[in-house]
Amino acid sequence: MTEVRDDLDVLRSAIGGPVFGPDDTGYDEARSIWNGDIDRRPLCVARCLSAADVGSALGFARDRELEVSVRGGGHAYSGTSVSEGGLMIDLSEMNGTSVEPETGMARIGGGATMADLDAATQAHGLAVTGGVISHTGVGGLTLGGGMGWLTQLAGLSIDNLASAEVVLADSSVVRASDDEHPDLFWALRGGGGNFGVVTEFEYRLHPVGPEVNLGLFFWSLDDGAAALRLCQEFIPTLPARAGCLIAAGMCAPPEPFVPEQFRGMPGHALIVAGYSSAAEHASTVAPIRDALAPLFEFVTPIPYTGLQQMFDDAAPWGILGYEKALDLDALTDEAIAVIVEQAPRKSSPLSFMPIFRLDGAFTAVGEDDTAFGGARTPHYVCNIAGMSDTPEVFAADRAWTRSIWEALRPLSSNQGSYVNFMAEPDEDRVRAAYGPGKYDRLAAVKAQYDPDNTFHLNANIRPA
Repeated sequence: MTEVRDDLDVLRSAIGGPVFGPDDTGYDEARSIWNGDIDRRPLCVARCLSAADVGSALGFARDRELEVSVRGGGHAYSGTSVSEGGLMIDLSEMNGTSVEPETGMARIGGGATMADLDAATQAHGLAVTGGVISHTGVGGLTLGGGMGWLTQLAGLSIDNLASAEVVLADSSVVRASDDEHPDLFWALRGGGGNFGVVTEFEYRLHPVGPEVNLGLFFWSLDDGAAALRLCQEFIPTLPARAGCLIAAGMCAPPEPFVPEQFRGMPGHALIVAGYSSAAEHASTVAPIRDALAPLFEFVTPIPYTGLQQMFDDAAPWGILGYEKALDLDALTDEAIAVIVEQAPRKSSPLSFMPIFRLDGAFTAVGEDDTAFGGARTPHYVCNIAGMSDTPEVFAADRAWTRSIWEALRPLSSNQGSYVNFMAEPDEDRVRAAYGPGKYDRLAAVKAQYDPDNTFHLNANIRPA
């Protein structure tokens, strides 16, 4: 190990960016990631500035048989972007953006966050689907699928991916698209970080913003069953230019729009985003309050970037986090009963269950057109997130997360669910997420592009 530490100057001379070893100033900052529950010490962090830097870092790791991790935004609950004693390839400085409003296309560096992407595209009133927290990295989010406020309107992030620049395990650099390395391009769209380091994404954009409309409706825990049944009935009626999120078990935020007596109160929320006029949005959300009066509501125009940042404070950098997820074809009475029973049992005000509806443009893409690990029929992805800044409370809500997942599992249509929502990716869940046919196809692509499984710190696909 001492010999390898002394060898870091070789890596420093090979790449344009800085290299941090355990004794260097900035090492602890460089190895830190969003989930404060992860505390690993890599041998070194290579902060790359180009695809050539990434290739050189991979060569260094390959020659010394070091485990490789790849950090884009560093936002995953799993913490797979940092390994103990390995080499972390840090893309955070590769966050450049280039938007062509005339063609509706954007090229984004592999280390950019959604905030970087949104700032660049919203300058032209354009957007692409991308999560619900702005400090999420575009890389990890996109490679797993990429769902968010625009899923109904525009599909997943991968449904809007036109090409990707990829550094392969042998340090070669390729461009993957429908016309170049189409098998790799298929696998990148949902197969996660299994196939290489993506240093640039090219997206097709959609006219959205810069101002959109928000409707937030909040009910008490006592009204939980009625509120979730309302969600099940209302959400399929949403127009194409709208999106939604169910926030089950959420505590009302300490914001000015929340009446003081309700701030911090646990309950259930339905959040609807509209991308047409304020009048159309008002008409869209009117049936919600007519069906079940909320404790409070907030209907207002909002910048699209504000919509994207709405949950940032609820998931701050350094929080202790754990999550599990599964797919539900519908919010059946049985599923609602589990959610209503379990929601009050959380301990942390930050823990809740974000439930995503996949419908609209999402269903227009063929089941096998991408590697996305889930059905292309309308359904819900039910995420259960336990978060706290206190270890004891976090331990309790990690158990809470697992108990809800176990209770919902018999009702699930896909227990593997969304690979980006795996805090503990294991082979059985990864296989369940993709299904045997798609998993085998991914394994064949893996064998071609990464036969030695260099990129295994992820929801791993083993080479065929």
